[in-house]
Amino acid sequence: MAEVRAPRWKGARRLCDGRYLYWWLEISACLVYYGIYSTIRNAISHNERRAFDHARALIDVQHHLGIYHEETLQRWALHWKPLVISMNYIYGSLHFIVTAGVGIYLFKRFTDDYPRWRNTLAATTGLALIGFFTWPLMPPRLLHDFALHVHSSTHFVFVDTLARYPTIWSFNSGAMSKISNQFAAMPSLHCGWSLWCACAMVPRVRSRGAKIAFACYPVLTVTAIVLTANHYFLDAVGGFAVFGLGYLIARRFTRAGCGPAVEAPLAV
Repeated sequence: MAEVRAPRWKGARRLCDGRYLYWWLEISACLVYYGIYSTIRNAISHNERRAFDHARALIDVQHHLGIYHEETLQRWALHWKPLVISMNYIYGSLHFIVTAGVGIYLFKRFTDDYPRWRNTLAATTGLALIGFFTWPLMPPRLLHDFALHVHSSTHFVFVDTLARYPTIWSFNSGAMSKISNQFAAMPSLHCGWSLWCACAMVPRVRSRGAKIAFACYPVLTVTAIVLTANHYFLDAVGGFAVFGLGYLIARRFTRAGCGPAVEAPLAV
C-alpha cells in the first residue's frame, strides 16, 4: 500500500491521486490571476471608431441571421422598471457571486473535480482577452451618443440602464469610466462564466429545483446582458464558445485529480 503523505501546511484537502489543495492558496491564486486579467483587459488600447464600425458590422450579421432584436427587447423592458433594476443587479454582481459560490462548492464537495473546473475557468477568462484585443466592440449602450457624435446615418435607441436606474455601479461612475475598457464586449465573459456554472453544477446538485435553476442561469445571464444594453446576442455566443475551448484545454492539461499517485504536494 502506498504511503499517505501528510500535507505540508494547514488548510489542506487531499485529492485521490495524493496531491493536496489549500483553500488559502486557491483564493490567493484566483485573486492574483483576476488582477492580472483585469490589468491587461483595461490596458488594451482601443479606438472608438473601430469599435463602432465593428458594432455596425456585427449588427448587420445579426440582421442577416434574423436575431437582431436587442433594441425591441430593451424598449419593451423599459416599461417595467422593477425588471430593469433587477437586470442591473444581476448584470453588476450576480456573475461574481454565483461563480465564486460554485468554485467554493466544488472545492468542498467535489475536490477531485475542482482542479479541472478551476483551470477551465482560468482558460476561459484568458482566452477572452484575445477577443478583446483583436476585435474591440462598442456595446449597445454607447451606440446612440457615438452615432450622434460622428453624424452617423444609422440611428440607435439603446439606453444605458446601469447609468439611468439604481444599481451598485455603472461604467460612467468615478474611476470606472477612466480605467475600464468599455469595448471589451466580445466575447461576453458573463455568459462564459454562467455556462461554466451550469455545466459544473447541473450534474452534481441533487434537487430538481437546483438543477433547473442552474440550467436556466445562462438564459438569465443572456437576458440581463441584452436588457441592460451591455452586449449583443452574438457576444453571448462568443462567451459560450470560449468556455468550450477553455474546457477542452483544461481537460487536456489538468493533471491533478484521480489518477496515478504523484510526489508533488500542490495541485496543478
